[in-house]
Amino acid sequence: MIIQIRQGTEQARLESLLAWLRSQGIDPHVSVGSHVTLIGCVGDVSHIDIDLVQALDVVESVQRIQEPYKAANRKFHPDDSVIDCAGHPIGGGNFQVIAGPCSVESEEQVVGIAKAVKAAGATLLRGGAFKPLTSPYSFQGLGKAGLDMLLVAKKETGLPIVTELMSQEQLELFDDVDVIQIGARNMQNFDLLKEVGRSTRKPILLKRGLSSTLQELLMSAEYIMASGNPNVILCERGIRTFETATRNTIDLTVVPVLHRLSHLPVVIDPSHATGVARLVHPLAVAATAIGADGLIIEVHNDPPHAKCDGAQSQTPEMFAETMKVVQSIRPFACR
Repeated sequence: MIIQIRQGTEQARLESLLAWLRSQGIDPHVSVGSHVTLIGCVGDVSHIDIDLVQALDVVESVQRIQEPYKAANRKFHPDDSVIDCAGHPIGGGNFQVIAGPCSVESEEQVVGIAKAVKAAGATLLRGGAFKPLTSPYSFQGLGKAGLDMLLVAKKETGLPIVTELMSQEQLELFDDVDVIQIGARNMQNFDLLKEVGRSTRKPILLKRGLSSTLQELLMSAEYIMASGNPNVILCERGIRTFETATRNTIDLTVVPVLHRLSHLPVVIDPSHATGVARLVHPLAVAATAIGADGLIIEVHNDPPHAKCDGAQSQTPEMFAETMKVVQSIRPFACR
């Protein structure tokens, strides 16, 4: 349920309404926009008498939300959310590029790549310390040592770190991580989602599951937000279809659709979406043109010898070319 407050309402009277809602077992979220103040009511509102609320002189209108996701709903929060990623805002017209290796392999490797992507225009550094791979025999990442190497790269370049969290037990190691990524395989790990909602206010980059609908993605975001963390960034990384020419099938329609349904920023991952380095450039350009709030791109200094996902990783030179085009079309992007 959404309650629109009349303009000019005194703060004391607003607080009185909020206190009453809480007494009814409702968790009210206040959204103050440029022209309107809304109260989003999270919880079981079936016992609330809408006519009674509507009759209050501080209330302009009352609307029930039909969709199962509430906090992530644009009706709940009409203005775009702007998520602060260690001084680099994403959303609301702010565009960021996250780049770096699929997995951290050595300090020299990750520092060198960090310097290269920063020089090309990237604003955040990605790199996997813990790797959730399909095969148990594949490289599983360097773990805490990989996180330490990312911190060295951050110190050398100033780029905030984006890296994947795989379990609640690892969370205590992520104190110095700037953006926590929840991967596609964990999109519906609800215990993990609730934990990052309860225990941190760090931005959460939430990737769409391999076979998940957009409503399922938004419901996963809802788990995080309902647990207390509003700082969620949605990420499209391709879904599994019958097509075999690419690793996954990227769904660029998610950008305008999610922008209509939700106030949360939308980032596109063209690397995982295609699995082919030469396809990353055109899809990054297309995602930018269609109005994505950011990109996350894998870059490796020696893709043929990468321990993970070398086939989809751009070289620093390829990434620099992509960034030139992305930056040139940004002023003309759809929104």
